[in-house]
Amino acid sequence: MVRWYRSKTAADPGWRAVLRRDRPEWEQALARAKNGPRVVLATSIGGYWAGTTLESLLAVALTLRGADVQVLLCDGVLDACQACEARAYARLESFARHGPQGGICGGCFEPGRRLFESLGLTAHRYSAHLTPADLEQARQVAAVLSAESIPGYELDGARVGEHALAGALRFFARGDLDGEPQGEAVLRRYLKAAVTTYFSARRLFEDLEPECAAFHHGIYVPQGLVGDAARRCGVRVVNWNPAYRKRCFIFSHGGTYHHTLLDEPMSAWESVPWTPELEALTVGYLKSRWQGTDDWIWFHKDPVEDIEGIARSIGLDLSRPYVGLLTNVIWDAQLHYPRSAFPSMVHWLVETVRRFARRPDLQLVIRIHPAEVRGTLPSRQQAGDELARAFPELPPNVLVIPPESRVSTYALMEHANAALIFGTKTGVELAAMGIPVIVAGEAWVRGKGFTHDARSSEDYARWL
Repeated sequence: MVRWYRSKTAADPGWRAVLRRDRPEWEQALARAKNGPRVVLATSIGGYWAGTTLESLLAVALTLRGADVQVLLCDGVLDACQACEARAYARLESFARHGPQGGICGGCFEPGRRLFESLGLTAHRYSAHLTPADLEQARQVAAVLSAESIPGYELDGARVGEHALAGALRFFARGDLDGEPQGEAVLRRYLKAAVTTYFSARRLFEDLEPECAAFHHGIYVPQGLVGDAARRCGVRVVNWNPAYRKRCFIFSHGGTYHHTLLDEPMSAWESVPWTPELEALTVGYLKSRWQGTDDWIWFHKDPVEDIEGIARSIGLDLSRPYVGLLTNVIWDAQLHYPRSAFPSMVHWLVETVRRFARRPDLQLVIRIHPAEVRGTLPSRQQAGDELARAFPELPPNVLVIPPESRVSTYALMEHANAALIFGTKTGVELAAMGIPVIVAGEAWVRGKGFTHDARSSEDYARWL
């Protein structure tokens, strides 16, 4: 019932009312745009309301500027996708056996199609660009590959297995599939969907020959494969995601920001004229992050900022040096990053505790990411549980702040002697506060010249 209601309301940002007075001008803009540069908005998931809202806005803006905008939507042909989440299924065996077709697909494609076609735009269906041979090959690949070989599987240079695994991990909201009875079955569903997506998107791009493909995320299934197919066909890719700051979005050219912000050359920003006004604006925004007053994505509600009170509540001795460690949400954006010093965040977390156990002169304060419990997709694998599994009794100099705690991460880290991070965006802010930052994973600050970047576990040990 909830899904039905949302498909009738949230899926419609109100374009009919917006265009009612200007319908003739809009029709003229559509006609003029037919001869313009072709842009594919590969929204794919019609039921992703945030995506359809912004991409319909992009469609209107680009059309008014003379672009021939066309849309790509999945019409229920995929065995799994980003819209699928374990928490939505009382019995995971049902999803492993039947997939999403008997559930979410019914409220996904049609609302998206209605939205874009109401604007006079062409909405391409995944199934229209697939042959029986494509579907059979996808079925065979998913059935034949061993589970161990799936993450590294590539097709035509596309990182099919990597995106399939990332999709399955997101489905389970976990960093691995260990202990999940339906883990392999769901992974194979995502693999089949990934191959199917690649074939459909590649044929669409070959047929339409667009100048650009724009769409949300750029990772997972199906968006990661759409990006790989576009790049394979020489189509320029632009991915977007909402930024933390209110009314702001990140548009990354070439691929997902998970990669482009890592590879961004320092020349893109190091020569920006630094004025007192820019200094005040930047520092003011960074300070607002403490309470999230200028953000529409934040995880600290009514944060406790009194460091003396924080220290008493967790047993921290402020007269002794301490190092802060900030975790990530374990399942989030589980892609392969060759520059990470550890195979996973959990490996890094456990190894760090072991090293501090041999340094009783230092205190290690582990701040578990609040989004584990407050994010849009709460984690089913939590850092605290992983620590308890590895250390039935933590070393006395290691303190843990759980995700539900109101302790301000910023107030805690402001007084730390150093910060240890894996991939958290907070590394940007900590470096700006003058705190030495050691990076062990794929954090955006890596390689920018103002952090200590570990390239191996041995390198990490040296930085410590």
